[in-house]
Amino acid sequence: MTEVILFHHVQGRTPGVVAFADALRAAGHEVAVPDLFDGATFPTVEAGMAYVEEIGTQAVVDRAVAAADAASGPVVYAGMSLGVMRAQELAQSRAGARGALLLHAGVPAEAFGGWPPGVALQVHVHADDPLGDVEDCRELVATVFGAELFLYPGSSHLFTDASLPDHDAEHTALVLERSLAFLARLA
Repeated sequence: MTEVILFHHVQGRTPGVVAFADALRAAGHEVAVPDLFDGATFPTVEAGMAYVEEIGTQAVVDRAVAAADAASGPVVYAGMSLGVMRAQELAQSRAGARGALLLHAGVPAEAFGGWPPGVALQVHVHADDPLGDVEDCRELVATVFGAELFLYPGSSHLFTDASLPDHDAEHTALVLERSLAFLARLA
């Protein structure tokens, strides 16, 4: 069993985010899905970004840190799109991080001061996603020993969220299979 904190994407803690977490739980992992938006969800990425601008990025950061503070032991930080920034930063900066599971995005390790030794990394993104920062994901993975990058054919952004139009059931099944193998290695 691995303790996971999954940070949602910019459209909020949607039913699809919860369903992804439930699939990880069904495999025996303890998964927290903190609501960084106090219950708000949005129909589009643009509407979600407007909300982040309204409440301020620092509010999102503070809520993510509070969720990490509540963890009881070594953690895998996971994130979907906007949540990747919080997951990656925490994985790179907090003692007790076991790994980072990044869905739909990633940034170069230097953004948060370099990748720490012994912290595992797995990244999943559609190869032609204009929002997925594929080149940044490649750069990140190239700097982390043993890291895995899975590129899926397509250009959808939030393809693992079953409650959104971008959902791709086949690719989500592969992401879950690979994510569960990753988490099992860290248990």
